[in-house]
Amino acid sequence: MGSKKTNVTLVTIAIFIATFMSAVEGTIVSTAMPTIVGDLHGVALMNWVFSIFLLTNAIATPIYGKLADMLGRKNVFLFGLAVFIIGSTLSGLSNSMGELIVWRAVQGIGAGSIMPISFTIIADIYPLEKRAKVMGFNGSAWGIASIVAPLLGGFIVDQLSWHWIFFINIPIGLLAVVMIVVFLKEKRRRTRQRLDLLGSFWLTVGLLALMYGFQLLGDASLNWLMLIGCLAVSILGFAAFIRHEGRVDNPIIPLAMFNNRTFVTQNLVAALISGFLMGFEVYLPTWTQGILGLPASLAGFAVTPSSLMWIVGSFMAGKLLLTKTPKTIINISLTFILIGAIAMALLPESTAFVWFFVIAAICGTGFGITITTTTVTTQNQVSGANVGVATSINTLGRTLGQTLMISVFGIIMNVQMANGVKQHTGTTLNMMNKLINPQTASELPARLIRPLREILYSGLHWIFIVALLLVILSFCINWLDKPVATSEREA
Repeated sequence: MGSKKTNVTLVTIAIFIATFMSAVEGTIVSTAMPTIVGDLHGVALMNWVFSIFLLTNAIATPIYGKLADMLGRKNVFLFGLAVFIIGSTLSGLSNSMGELIVWRAVQGIGAGSIMPISFTIIADIYPLEKRAKVMGFNGSAWGIASIVAPLLGGFIVDQLSWHWIFFINIPIGLLAVVMIVVFLKEKRRRTRQRLDLLGSFWLTVGLLALMYGFQLLGDASLNWLMLIGCLAVSILGFAAFIRHEGRVDNPIIPLAMFNNRTFVTQNLVAALISGFLMGFEVYLPTWTQGILGLPASLAGFAVTPSSLMWIVGSFMAGKLLLTKTPKTIINISLTFILIGAIAMALLPESTAFVWFFVIAAICGTGFGITITTTTVTTQNQVSGANVGVATSINTLGRTLGQTLMISVFGIIMNVQMANGVKQHTGTTLNMMNKLINPQTASELPARLIRPLREILYSGLHWIFIVALLLVILSFCINWLDKPVATSEREA
């Protein structure tokens, strides 16, 4: 890439804008969803507004990674942004829940390009010693979005209409497009190779069945027949994909990458810690709302220190990558997360709010080092021609880890609440829903607040124990790695 002509600073800002736009989207839609459901009358389909975005996002990610290596980062990134903007526009124009779900699918296809290609462009325009710091800065967009999005969503819904939570992406997305067009310069890539369409098809079948199976896991009434069917289709899809990829000259995912032990272990650790991250980000605020009775606006700040320390952790990773092996760095980062995970698993019900700040700061440091190190190492374990694919595999692994574990955590919570309600006379599952929302908790009988909080505490306690097991498993996987220098690449 002709990085000498590229305005590195402005391209980095453009990438941050695109990442921030993508990060805001999930939370801002959650904030507006009650209003959307009230307007479009589709409460039964509500979950699909989120699920379809996640499905298409995950499926598109590895395909974008391959296209970025074949056709260049710039063109593929611009295409993804254009699809995201079109999907946002049409989502805002939706007049029914069915329409909204279709256009959210389009939006997800566009969003699938943003994270992997952002990290790939950063790998192209920054040397190793600066890359981790920039990834930390770019990753901070997610932390900022988690604070800004609920406030922005509430303001837009109250002052304008829910349609504008989608329309707001148009000027932001166009700004990112213009900046990338003007300031990112790269050499034209000439390739006569074709995209592996059959491989893309089998990968899509495998991922679609797997992701849909994850969605089914989170349903209150689990359809076991459908779940087994999804698992069978997923296994067949991935088996056909692996068989096909071993026979073609230009596979969408070169299977030889998985012969590199460091590449495999780093991506597995990233997936597991991303799963742990969902337990942390979703259920710590649930604790502060349901057990401490704090308002949602304040409860969300329980995890804010993690976003700030994530950046610090990324800077630390940048320093460590120059002198330590990936295996050593991950052991250091997992130690931070392990301390936070043990604290979460042992928290008494009477824990003061301030301790959540301490736990969030410790975990955030570990997250920053872990995610940055796994991303940079993944990129550096492959040849320059496969950086886009490698980055997309890392992104896809993190998405799968998050999707699976949010379903597993949901099952744990549902089972614990159902058992708890049976053991405490006078309590119901509907009361549990009211308890978690501080606005409706005041409607509950005072005598039942204590037993309801005990039920919620039991559910959270088991979720954090399972989350702790993910960290321990990450340690075990990391110990299987070979101590290879980060700067080594495959030929």
